[in-house]
Amino acid sequence: MKKLERRLSLSYVVAIGIGGMLGSGIFVLPGIAAAKTGPSIWLAYLLAGICVLPAALSKSELATAMPTSGGTYVYIERAFGPVMGTISGIGLWLSLLLKSSFALVGFGAYLAVLAKVPLKSVALISLVLILCLNILGVKKVGKAQLIIVSISIIGLVALIFGGIISVEPTNLQPAFLNGNMGLYAATAFVFVSYAGVTKVAAIAEEIKNPGRNLPIAMLLALVIVTTLYTLVSFAMVGNIPIEEFSTDLHPVYTLADKVMGHWAGIAAAVLGVVTLISMANSGVLAASRFPFAMSRDRLAPEQLGKVHQKYLTPILAIVITCGMMALVIIFLEVEKIAKLASAFKVMMFILVNFCVIVLRETSVAWYQPKFRSPLYPWMQIFGIISGLALLYVLGMSALLGALGIITAGLITFYLYGKSRVQRSGVLKVYGHRPAAFLLYRRRENAAKAAAQHDLNSARENAANLDGALASNVRTVTPLFGAERSAEMLVEMSAALAQGNKVQVVHLREVPDQTRLADVLDDDPKVNALNRRISVMAKEHSIDVDFDAAVTHDLVKTIQDISEQTHCRWLVAGWNGRQTANSIFVRNPMGWLLTHIDSNFALFLDNGVRYIRRIVVAIRPGRQNPEFIKACDRIAQFYGAELTLMRVTMPKATEEEREELRAQSQALLSSCSSPAKLRVEVSADPVQALSEASAEYDLLVIGTPAKDNWLDVLVGVNKDRFAKNAACSVLRLTFK
Repeated sequence: MKKLERRLSLSYVVAIGIGGMLGSGIFVLPGIAAAKTGPSIWLAYLLAGICVLPAALSKSELATAMPTSGGTYVYIERAFGPVMGTISGIGLWLSLLLKSSFALVGFGAYLAVLAKVPLKSVALISLVLILCLNILGVKKVGKAQLIIVSISIIGLVALIFGGIISVEPTNLQPAFLNGNMGLYAATAFVFVSYAGVTKVAAIAEEIKNPGRNLPIAMLLALVIVTTLYTLVSFAMVGNIPIEEFSTDLHPVYTLADKVMGHWAGIAAAVLGVVTLISMANSGVLAASRFPFAMSRDRLAPEQLGKVHQKYLTPILAIVITCGMMALVIIFLEVEKIAKLASAFKVMMFILVNFCVIVLRETSVAWYQPKFRSPLYPWMQIFGIISGLALLYVLGMSALLGALGIITAGLITFYLYGKSRVQRSGVLKVYGHRPAAFLLYRRRENAAKAAAQHDLNSARENAANLDGALASNVRTVTPLFGAERSAEMLVEMSAALAQGNKVQVVHLREVPDQTRLADVLDDDPKVNALNRRISVMAKEHSIDVDFDAAVTHDLVKTIQDISEQTHCRWLVAGWNGRQTANSIFVRNPMGWLLTHIDSNFALFLDNGVRYIRRIVVAIRPGRQNPEFIKACDRIAQFYGAELTLMRVTMPKATEEEREELRAQSQALLSSCSSPAKLRVEVSADPVQALSEASAEYDLLVIGTPAKDNWLDVLVGVNKDRFAKNAACSVLRLTFK
């Protein structure tokens, strides 16, 4: 099967990003927006660009983790599941067709400068032409698009210089016609002007080095267009009186005609005609692909996914899209079109920011972005809060439109998609009760049916293992491919196995949309891992079975393997994160801790190869005799010395310290390996243990107490003892 070639360089991607934004946002929108805030419209464009930044960074991260066609729809569907996927698909479709309708209205306004024609009639005739072009499969030429973008930038830069020189200070006063709320309303209104900044994510499969070029291209395009919008709109309000400007549907022509003369105005009108018709055509092309993609995912009727045998285009999806655009042009006013388009795009950007939070906090194995958004999670939180604020100031009609999308998405899913789709989003699998209640509230019998389906899927995935799993396995060690040293992890598993069999399973998780048959190949890296572990097992006389599997649901597959083998311990690699400290989501380890019956060992490998000295830290209230026995088995396996470290507070009495020593010595009395007690006095146990860990090779800790409310609220997601340790760390949890 042929794959798309990565042939787009950084400069080309930047041009595509700019081309996705330059259009109605500056050629039509400024005058209408100025009516809301006055000469401060330039500030509204600047603020809108800042509000778009979190979504641009988030989508850059998502695109480098999932460099596939489909863009925002795919990200939301994988993070939240098919319900939200359906809602987002409809929302994206409507936002694009509304923006394209708005572009056609603007096209008519600029064409009216060149010839006296009725605006809506011209828009509808143009729509029919675009419909035919899309059905016949006529594609715009990339070089032509680059030429249009280049000419637009040159023309706008010329207007900036000419316009700023001739600014009339009296036109800039008063800056705020309707106070702060007017500015906020204008900011929300022009938000749609930046909607195209993330369009390049849809062509991630064709970009050279997407991990680097995609985020750079998005940010460069956003900075360039924000600068152009801000300066051009400033030049407009500085030269055109607000009374005239607030009703102007062709402000670029008006500015050019006023500051550079009649023929410059005519040239600006021609440029507006070409740019806006091109934008509308590309909008129809992109919008019609959302119902097409939803049909292929079984979230919309299959007729929408059929392509014409001759023209190879999704005719029904194109016709429905253009039909909706015709209704919008006929029945909606220009301002309402722009307002609804902004509202729907704001909704999608809010969900994009949520996607990053969900996928990062759950740490699903297949989510491996090459670019990570800076200032996480504060950048995403800012994007979500600012998006909600923008939705509010857009007014009741925008909120009703957003509610309409949600309602249409729910109806479409429950009447059509639910019986045809069995995928689950990441949030559904790893969500805590608040998330499940908000997004996946179901009746009890439906929940049980879904749970049974998940269990059947997990068993089917586990069946992909090459050999039968042994029933006398003491420990199971899943490998995910990101371990610093798989051999050290297997050694740790063998230490807990007490001479019994160790089952090692290399697991690769892929999204539900990926067929397992397409990725069940002979992976050289897995073969190399098998060879290395086999050599290590032979040298240490360890009984190890190695196998590999590809799965859609990693944690359920691990759970099923644990049940099949009846293992005592599940031993996995660890990055030092807490396992269940987020309000809405938990990571896979947190899910497993609450769903499997075996004991759990998490190993944070800090690069220590030889284990000779082990320090054990028992947290308050965690004095489990089995904990010390497990530590003793590890010490015996490595021939290591065991130290039990207890930390007392400075205010503790001597009697309390003596009681602590007596309890600790009683715990150590059952150890077969050399063991001793170390008592430290410190007001900061984390700091004391961190300093002491430099003297040891392995720190063994127990399950932490529950996080306090502040840690949960701000997302402090590192185990403090593990984070500050100078040696490798093993965390043990007993069932």
